[in-house]
Amino acid sequence: MTTLMPSPQLAQLNVARLRFPLDDPRLAPFVEMLDPVNAAADAAPGFVWRLVEDGEADATGLRPLGDDVIVNLSVWESQETLWDFAYRSGHLEAMRGRRDWFHRHVASHLVLWWIPAGHLPTVAEAAERLTDLRTHGPSPRAFTFASPHTATEAAAHARGGESAGV
Repeated sequence: MTTLMPSPQLAQLNVARLRFPLDDPRLAPFVEMLDPVNAAADAAPGFVWRLVEDGEADATGLRPLGDDVIVNLSVWESQETLWDFAYRSGHLEAMRGRRDWFHRHVASHLVLWWIPAGHLPTVAEAAERLTDLRTHGPSPRAFTFASPHTATEAAAHARGGESAGV
């Protein structure tokens, strides 16, 4: 009898460097969107998990990549479900204001990678994938929406000698 393995899931990290402290009135529109956007993500088809600070509803208090850098780390069933949430939901409204709230990105700010079902990526793992993308460009190990790779490609890449989560 063959046992089916659960389908790999897609992890994503995006980072943003704040223009102002979170309690600054100029960031109020962003802060006001956090709870509704996070609730929408939690209820979105394909959503699996997102990083939150202990005892909080989001991860904005965590600053593992710098005092002025906020991180968003989540897991989704597929690239399509993440895309639908990011670009076909209320999340898009939050993205429209990003230039008012965050510094312009000079390097990649979003990285995607495949993980085994049930694995919860750490911030250190996510930061390593972002560094990989920034250093080597898109690959099956670390990619973007504009340069996607399948879970099958990631698994084949991992079998080729690199250690990866799939």
